Formats: sequence, structure tokens, C-alpha cells
Amino acid sequence: MAKRDYYEVLGIARTADDKEIKSAFRKLAKELHPDRNPGDDEAERKFKEINEAYEILKDQQKRAAYDQFGHSAFEGGGYGGGGGGAGFDSDFSASMSDIFDDLFGDFRGGGGARRHKAHSGQERGSDLRYNMEISLTDAFTGKAAEIRVPTSVACESCSGTGAKKGTSPAVCSSCAGLGKVRASQGFFTIERTCPTCHGRGEVIADPCSECKGAGRNTKERVLSVNIPAGVEDGTRIRLAGEGEAGLRGGPSGDLYIFLTIKPHEIFSRDGADIFCNVPISMITAALGGQIDVPTVSGDRTRMKVPEGTSTAKQFRLRGKGMPVLRSKSHGDMYVQVEVETPKNLSRRQKDLLKDFDKASSDETNPESAGFFAKVKDFFDKSSD
Repeated sequence: MAKRDYYEVLGIARTADDKEIKSAFRKLAKELHPDRNPGDDEAERKFKEINEAYEILKDQQKRAAYDQFGHSAFEGGGYGGGGGGAGFDSDFSASMSDIFDDLFGDFRGGGGARRHKAHSGQERGSDLRYNMEISLTDAFTGKAAEIRVPTSVACESCSGTGAKKGTSPAVCSSCAGLGKVRASQGFFTIERTCPTCHGRGEVIADPCSECKGAGRNTKERVLSVNIPAGVEDGTRIRLAGEGEAGLRGGPSGDLYIFLTIKPHEIFSRDGADIFCNVPISMITAALGGQIDVPTVSGDRTRMKVPEGTSTAKQFRLRGKGMPVLRSKSHGDMYVQVEVETPKNLSRRQKDLLKDFDKASSDETNPESAGFFAKVKDFFDKSSD
């Protein structure tokens, strides 16, 4: 079968530039790749055909020879000595690998990843978590605290390189520092992690005796942390670079401090608002008066109780709550009064209450009078 014109194979004009040639090849290669057409002999044949066309047209000298002499330029030991121009030599395999990495990285789990570049074997350290419990007062005022964190730190003996002092890691001879090696199988190039350096791109011939080549040691560190006023339960504070040290001089991870606020014996909290239950005497509730109420700031504030205050009545004290994080404003404080029933009364106190009860009327106790009036009406209707 006569070979088709290379420009026709790629579906491009003879005046196409390098960008158009590459774009046309990428599109066809993606459609015809054997991994996407398993068992399709025709797709495999066309795939080889576009590879051959691209190998010639992407090279300026080979393209010029093809434009002048056609396919005969590469037959019978002609230009390039390709022996038929199949284009599956080692140089072509290497160039094709770049395109396969770009187009078909998802088949290898790479999601379109590019070629692995040379690196120094460094690895970022892990992030660390530290749980810290503070009081509600600390959350109100904010505080500077010191914490002790056991973590991995850069080895002082080798400065984190993992190599014995006075030496340095060497570039891996198996992968030339790439961290990956390639093997050709037909017209495919398979890439895998270098078995010699395990993907690091370098090897340590003489490891540090202190860290055994890891470049880090375990040590307890003392760190300072500033807790801002107004933090809430579950707040996360990030200390960048204060996590675990990286391998072989790699960057450190981060430290995350998770705050828990201990329950308070007097106050409860909802966002920036504070709630407090305050018991008052029956006399104060009946006659009214003033009471001193504690605040979360540690001070006291005087609150007026109106005459005839019932139990569960709630009063709002503006600006007496928690500070709002990253703001100059404060929440409010809500005081709920609970009227206390007298206990352990003396005989005289009991007599006085009895006299008070005899002198009471429906106007003195309107709620109970109204309730029992409804009860009487209910039973009267039931008996009809």
C-alpha cells in the first residue's frame, strides 16, 4: 500500500507552521491512542501513521527533504538513515514522551502532569496539630502563651542535608537527578520511580550519624502563640513553618493550634453574646431595686430591677459581652433573673407572710387570680 502524504495524514496544509503541526498531531494522538482504543487494529495503524508523519514534519531539515523528494527522501538509506522513516528510534521516543506525558498523564494517574524535573530530594515536612484549652476569661482578654511541641527539627550536625558533615548528597547516577527512569517498549515509553534513589534524584553515600541520613531529629520545641481577644471554641490558629521539619533540608510544615474554651461556672456564651442567670429575692422582685451583676471582664455592673419583676425576666446590658474578633465592638450580656422562694422561715416570718396573704387581693396576684378564674369557668361548663 502506498504511503499517504504526511500533510494529509495530519490534516494540515503544506504551509502549516510548527504550532499547527503539533496541535494537529496532539489532537489525533489523543483520539487514536491504543489505551483509548484497545483491540482496534485500525486505530493502532493510524496511530503509527501519524507518529511517522509528525516525526518528519516537526524537524525542519527532514521536512525540507520531504517537501523536495517526498517519501523517497527516507527510503533505501536516504536522508536521515531512518530505514523507512518509521521514526521509532531513541531520540523520537524521548520527544514523544513529553507529548504523552501531557496528553495521557491521566492513564498513569498523573492528571496531565509534565515530566518530572530534577530536584534535590527535599520533601516538605508534615503539618502538626496542637490542642489547647483556655478559659473564657482568656478568650475575652486574649493572651500570649507558650506551648511545648515535640516535633522533628532540622539536624544541626548536617544542616538538614542528611549527609555527613563535610560531604553532600550526590546526583543519582541511575536517573541523572530526575527521580524517574524510562524504558522503551516498542513505540511506548514507560516512566517509573527510580529504584535507586526512590524518586529523590540524589543519593547519600555517607549519611549523617546523628540523623541517619534523614536530615532531621525529634526534639521538643517551646513556641510562643498569641491568642487574640474574642476567639471562639474551635478556633484554629496557624503557625506557618512551625510544623515538622522537611526531609533533607526541605521546607517545614505548619503547626495548627485548635482552641477549646472551658465551660464557665457563671456565664454561658453564644457567639459574642454572654448569658447569665441571677437569683433575686422575692422582696426585690416585688418592690424593685438594684443589684450588682458580674461581667465576663471581671468587673461588676449595677442593674435596675423594676417593681413587680417576674421570674425568667431577661434584661439586656449592651456592650457587656465578648469582643468581636478583629473588631473594636463587643456583644451584649443578657441577664435572666430567677425569683427565689424563701426557705427556713422563722415563726415571725411565717406569721408576716400569712398576714400579707390575708391582705392580698386579685390585683396583688393578677396572674394566679386570672388562671384560677379560668379553671373555675372550665369546671362550671363541664358540669352543665
